[in-house]
Amino acid sequence: MMEQRPVFVVSDSTGTTAGALSKLLEHFPHTEFTISRLPFIDNLEKIEATKLSIEVAAAANKSLPIVIMSLGDMALRNKLKETQAYFIDLFSTFIDPLGNELGQEPLTGSGIAHGAVGHSYDERIEAINFSLNHDDGQTDVNLDQADVILVGVSRCGKTPTSLYLAMQFGIKAANYPLIPEDFERGTLPASVLKHMDKIFGLSIKPERLHSVRSERRPNSRYASLENCRKEISTAENMMRNHGITWADSTSRSVEELSAIILQKIKQPEQHIHPSER
Repeated sequence: MMEQRPVFVVSDSTGTTAGALSKLLEHFPHTEFTISRLPFIDNLEKIEATKLSIEVAAAANKSLPIVIMSLGDMALRNKLKETQAYFIDLFSTFIDPLGNELGQEPLTGSGIAHGAVGHSYDERIEAINFSLNHDDGQTDVNLDQADVILVGVSRCGKTPTSLYLAMQFGIKAANYPLIPEDFERGTLPASVLKHMDKIFGLSIKPERLHSVRSERRPNSRYASLENCRKEISTAENMMRNHGITWADSTSRSVEELSAIILQKIKQPEQHIHPSER
């Protein structure tokens, strides 16, 4: 029987950073984790309520609850640690030792991760708006402002990858779905082709595409395995003829696809200066 472990993701802000740490759990497939997310735990009253929730979970399970925490206030951290649990503490494990190495007292207020790169927050919002406006080939206006233009058959993962690039990295990612007219011409539209240095392709296995499309339009020619095979073959030949680099999205997450794309477009390194905190 698979082991059951309750997990509490506790943060004094939105919980984004602590939530990212919870991805560590994916390395342990033989345990079933029940995750409770508790953001904005920023005072003693909320800490006491959190302690009670952890204690209830501990009483109901044979194993200790796991607490993944990002709390800047040391007093609140120490108070929560009075509870019987296994703690993964962002500050004591990573930030405090780094402060020792740098000889600096780290900033610990809630929202620091947002404020430290405030300039890039605005860039991410701008990139999200750009990607939404240029989703699914809605417009070719301002394509020259794009950092990358994703091309591929319909439903191969272009939209989620575009939005992930925008949300996480401030990348202005447009995407263009290959349509029957493109297949008949055997080439991309001129409005897209003139930005060849920005184009990156996505492909997918026909069986997976058939499954995805069948959920949207079952028993249609659009979703048929034969049509999926034909479109993918034509699309890959087209990208090959144009010298377009592409990646297979079948078994890759948006995180993996984004890493491949970022490597290809070689975005400059991000520098964080004290004036930007």
